[in-house]
Amino acid sequence: MTGHAHGLSDAAVTRLRTLGRWPEFESGRYSVTAELGRGGMGTVFLAVDEELGREVAIKIPNALGSDDLERRLRSEARVLAHLEHPGIVPIHDAGRLADGRLFYVMKRVKGQTLRDHTSAGLGLAERLRLFERICEPVAFAHAHGFIHRDLKPENVMVGAYGEVMVMDWGLVKAVDRHQSSVDSRQSSVDSQQSPASGANAAPATDVSLTGAGTVIGTVGFMAPEQARGDSDAVDARSDVYGLGAILFLLMTNAVPGGDVREALRIAEVPRPLAAICGRALEDDPNRRYASVAALAEDIRRFRDNRPVDAYRETWFEKAARFGRTHRTAILLILAYVIMRASVALLAGR
Repeated sequence: MTGHAHGLSDAAVTRLRTLGRWPEFESGRYSVTAELGRGGMGTVFLAVDEELGREVAIKIPNALGSDDLERRLRSEARVLAHLEHPGIVPIHDAGRLADGRLFYVMKRVKGQTLRDHTSAGLGLAERLRLFERICEPVAFAHAHGFIHRDLKPENVMVGAYGEVMVMDWGLVKAVDRHQSSVDSRQSSVDSQQSPASGANAAPATDVSLTGAGTVIGTVGFMAPEQARGDSDAVDARSDVYGLGAILFLLMTNAVPGGDVREALRIAEVPRPLAAICGRALEDDPNRRYASVAALAEDIRRFRDNRPVDAYRETWFEKAARFGRTHRTAILLILAYVIMRASVALLAGR
């Protein structure tokens, strides 16, 4: 029997079904208004914080009663609570729904994904500055012992004023120094307090959740060791690979595949910049940049017209770079020499 037979239009029935899938908050503080996105682990809803009168985003596991999804969501929430950086979305609250599922509340990020932002057409300098801003929060997370593992254009948001945020830390992995005494403080989330309470607590992480052979990441942007399911080999250099794939996309508007250096050459990417991208995308982690900071530093060197670590210049390229760097001084000296030669020529007549 259709919705019309009950006196309801198809649109009204669809609307009721949608509302039925939206979460219910016992406290009544949050009112859901729309679904922002759905992934394999959870769904993000747009909501209004009635207490503060602002829009927020709320993430909830997709399945009820899934211990694995709950552990991952709790891990992500606690990691975000510990990574206070302008390029990482801040978390405001956490708790449980009426049906028992865990949720956490974060800032509502407005803007475009990196892919949409760059499709409008940006100059090389703008793309490189944008890339450096993506590197900053990732390097910050690494300094605090966390590996993102799913860096891709869809997980980078660019705001209307150029602000950049690295999103979706649901696949985060921690290094050893953050793996002790994590369970003793989990009750702060279970009792519906903000994960930020207990600021010295080490967050639960995905290290114990991902077994050997499990593939974590996104095809085209995950490092070879991730594609093999070699979780023990995943470290900061795996995120370097992900950033290298993003840099490749920024340079070529394509996802890495096949001979990346040949693709960069065809796209007429400057040789030093192509070498930077190529080093970040090495299959062997030992041949990549050792850190995101080192990758970002080479990008800065290229932007500042300085020699980069990934590329050995020829003498001609060194001379050309020197000419670009000191162009004004060279032109002034040349003009002075021409003037003096002209004066001498006239004086000799």
